[in-house]
Amino acid sequence: MLLLLLTWWSAIEAQGPEFPPARALDAILQDYAYRAFDRPRTGRPYDGNPPLHLSGIQISAMRLRSGSLFTRGVKKYKEFTIPVGVIERPYVERLVLVYQSLNNWSTTYYPLRGYTYLSSVLGLLAYDASNLSATNLPELEIRASNEPISIEFTLVNPVPPGSIPRCVWFDLDGRLNFTNVVSGNKCLTFDQGHFSIVVESTTPPPAPPPAPPHHGGGGNGSKGWIIGGSVIGGVALLVLLALLILWAWRFNKRKKMHKMERAADAGEALHMTTVGNTRAPAAATTRTQPSLETEYVP
Repeated sequence: MLLLLLTWWSAIEAQGPEFPPARALDAILQDYAYRAFDRPRTGRPYDGNPPLHLSGIQISAMRLRSGSLFTRGVKKYKEFTIPVGVIERPYVERLVLVYQSLNNWSTTYYPLRGYTYLSSVLGLLAYDASNLSATNLPELEIRASNEPISIEFTLVNPVPPGSIPRCVWFDLDGRLNFTNVVSGNKCLTFDQGHFSIVVESTTPPPAPPPAPPHHGGGGNGSKGWIIGGSVIGGVALLVLLALLILWAWRFNKRKKMHKMERAADAGEALHMTTVGNTRAPAAATTRTQPSLETEYVP
């Protein structure tokens, strides 16, 4: 796993910080496709195995002489038929055609908003074959000069009713182009890249909300629920108001009690005296002394 991560990271670093995921995938698949060569013979496809974390993708590699490709083409390479007159730039003596079938990884690396894939995304890319141990190779530019390259898709999902299938082509710069499907499952191209058959996605309109059930006397039942809810709400409001009033009354009562206690603490203490068997408060002194009337008689 560590080796796989290092391979993936080295592929990204070789292309710069804006290396798209699909281009990183091409670099990894080129490396693993080249590993399938064991004493390769010209014109023979060699199926390879992708890394474990890309299980489901199919890859293959075929080494060709440039002159043979131009004069003879390739009658059948997986789903591709390559006519005579295909040239590459820059020119190399030998080249390798790497085949890809992304299968369940198609929408991951080539998401296409508004469309549904009817087939796997297939890739055909050309590389220099002078060193079959090389990695991170740049793609050669190949182009059919006479007749187009044909791609006959073998596994195509049924076309939804009312939909029109289209061929889609992704070039190496990420641009896409739509063309018509030929004979139900065939696409044509003059360039390398990635290809598939798609249809426009049809999203059904949202279902209307269900109408409320209508029964005889249903209106009176609805009114009864409304009236009952209003009564319950009114009672609950009255109970809440009564609790609020009770709380305010108790609060004021406590406030008065505290005030009286503070006043008592701040006043003079009363002197107590015994009257019979009972103790009662008594004034310590008398402010005005009583006087007898006879004292004023001369």
